[in-house]
Amino acid sequence: MTYKIVTDSSSNLHEFNGIDYACVPLTINTDEREFVDSKDLDVKKMVDYLSTYNGKSGSACPSVAAYLDSFGDADRIFVITITGTLSGSCNAARLAKEDYEADHPDRKVFVIDSLSAGPELKLLVEKLKELIDSEMDFEEICTSIMAYKEKTGLIFCLENLTNLANNGRINPAVAKIAGMIGIRICGTASPQGDLDPSDKCRGEKKALSGILGLLKKHGYAGGNVIIDHCFNETFANTVKEAILKTYPTANIRFGTAYGLCSFYAEKGGLLIGFEKA
Repeated sequence: MTYKIVTDSSSNLHEFNGIDYACVPLTINTDEREFVDSKDLDVKKMVDYLSTYNGKSGSACPSVAAYLDSFGDADRIFVITITGTLSGSCNAARLAKEDYEADHPDRKVFVIDSLSAGPELKLLVEKLKELIDSEMDFEEICTSIMAYKEKTGLIFCLENLTNLANNGRINPAVAKIAGMIGIRICGTASPQGDLDPSDKCRGEKKALSGILGLLKKHGYAGGNVIIDHCFNETFANTVKEAILKTYPTANIRFGTAYGLCSFYAEKGGLLIGFEKA
């Protein structure tokens, strides 16, 4: 029995060792250019370009064919996608599942709408590998990973929400506030997979307080945390130290936001995936 894990590129995880793995790229489009969110994308050039671009921009999900190609010939496949409220990626993966299983009745595909993005998907991938390595059967793994998903969360802290507002993902009035000097917007991914901005924080100290408050509110008590940043390693380190001061048992790792997450988080943004107690 061969297993494979597939994500779309909202996972910020183009490679993953120890198991057969594939990352299917989303794309970021403007009227002038297209950026494919593959490992070859120069994210800094894309972010710098978008920061001065005044036209329309948006993202496009992977095709059904792209997902089918990523499945290869594995017997059991787990697919994790960005929240369905931000993209059609999950729907494309489900259509690919139907086609794959119709062509291969002895094989199975399990599609997970993460209701999130970025580092929370990384936590799910790591847990899936752990479950597969434990030699559980396929149905047990499906049940266990969905239970684990209920015990993970996502916090964001963003300095600019222009692209989210332009794509109808967030209230333009909230985005306007974020554009004011020194204002950061903190919030969470809701249980429905929407972005739920809750705190308007002026200055770094208020932003730290907002992040710690959201961690506590949503059940963090020490454990795994992954911080993906969009060209803001300094603040990511500051957040790490603040979390460790409050939760000495925290296991905190860093990652970088790739194309899709950088498009929505924009320069300076942080995405924080965490485990709940």
